[in-house]
Amino acid sequence: MKKKDNKRLLAVDILRGITVAGMLLVNNPGSWSHLYKPLSHAEWIGLTPTDLVFPFFVFVMGVAMYFSLRKFDFRPSGALVWKICRRTIVLFLIGWAVQWFGMWLRGLYNPESQFFARMFGDLRILGVFQRLALVYFFGSMIAILCKTRAIPWIIGGILVIYAIILGTGHGYDFTLDNVVSRVDLAVLGEQHMYHEHAFGEALALDPEGILSTLPCIAHVLIGLMMGKMLVDIRDNNIRVGKAALWGSIMVLVGWLAQYGIPCSKKVWTSSYVLITCGMASCILAMLIYFIDIRGHKRWCRFFQSFGVNPLFCYLMGTLLSIVFGTVRFGEQVDGTPVTIHSMLYDFWQSVTTTAEAASCFYAITFVFITWCFGYILYKKKIYIKI
Repeated sequence: MKKKDNKRLLAVDILRGITVAGMLLVNNPGSWSHLYKPLSHAEWIGLTPTDLVFPFFVFVMGVAMYFSLRKFDFRPSGALVWKICRRTIVLFLIGWAVQWFGMWLRGLYNPESQFFARMFGDLRILGVFQRLALVYFFGSMIAILCKTRAIPWIIGGILVIYAIILGTGHGYDFTLDNVVSRVDLAVLGEQHMYHEHAFGEALALDPEGILSTLPCIAHVLIGLMMGKMLVDIRDNNIRVGKAALWGSIMVLVGWLAQYGIPCSKKVWTSSYVLITCGMASCILAMLIYFIDIRGHKRWCRFFQSFGVNPLFCYLMGTLLSIVFGTVRFGEQVDGTPVTIHSMLYDFWQSVTTTAEAASCFYAITFVFITWCFGYILYKKKIYIKI
């Protein structure tokens, strides 16, 4: 934890803050059975606003990586490699610790849950924090070990190879023959995986699994190259034009690629990488224009509180979500536990006309509650590095 002492690019912080707020919004509905339509993922193939949130965060993580590695002149020194490894380990451990905290808290209300027996037996090995750890590690190592001019070729090679793997391995099919599922089952084991639901069925297929991490590395490298462009170009007007141009090209190429490579977040397809990175680039261009050129900054203060402490705010929100849904304050007449989550959701059900609207308003309320923690740190100018 330290005071902020270096100048930041505000547009990057705001985009990062928007994505953190979005991740908290889509991960915490009032009811998973009554999702507000725009806050739900595409069932299998396709793209919804919710499917943009995590890839935007990965993209902006790549942008910030360039600023961070630039301080070390991209030289693979012992200090830098240790910094990369240490952060990777910390992110992995945080992902597991969040799961263990949830297991332990739920176990307090179920003495037969055998927390210590399940601590590793039911642990989901990969997840959001673990994926961030892996793409950060491999993206950083590629950045410091490879020449900059080689990175676009690495990105293209990864996306082409992954598209071939999915195309020849039933990767676009929601079946047990899916190569993404088969790799995770062979390496991780079914009890350590997330199970996707689509078409009324469940499948052991982890959206943050091993194989789909490959295109996500390309994803963070695209963000890295965008960060390089922002540093190399000093004029904000040219920055906006370049970011919008390359963003539009990626969206167009990704959209055309859908005819052979369907767009899907669940397996993080190559077309999905191009479309979401392109859209993120265009939005970043728009933010630079409105914030850094036109000077319209008041509206973005809410997101800045998230953006300057992104991982901490997301972690805080994840822990609050577990507490809100687990800690009990008695039981209702039908035996349903009374929790903070149920009380807030019941309130919104009482003042809205539909369960979907109540679910949406609960999610918005949750984001504001989490924001309060981020705002306190922001006002005190405290920035927590994870």
